[in-house]
Amino acid sequence: MLNKALQKKAMAKISPQPRELGFTPAAESLNGRLAMLGFGLAIVIELLSGEGVLHFLNLV
Repeated sequence: MLNKALQKKAMAKISPQPRELGFTPAAESLNGRLAMLGFGLAIVIELLSGEGVLHFLNLV
C-alpha cells in the first residue's frame, strides 16, 4: 500500500516531455490530411458553383 503511494507521488513529480517541433511524422500526416481535404473541397466548390475557387470567393 505504501509502495503504491510512493510510486504515485514519484510519478507526479516527473515532468512531461516537451513536444517535438518541426517536420515530425505526426505533423506531416496532419498536413497531408488537411491538404487532401482542401483539394476535395476545391473540387466540390467547382462542381457546385461552376466557377473556380478564387472566383467563388470573389478574389479575382
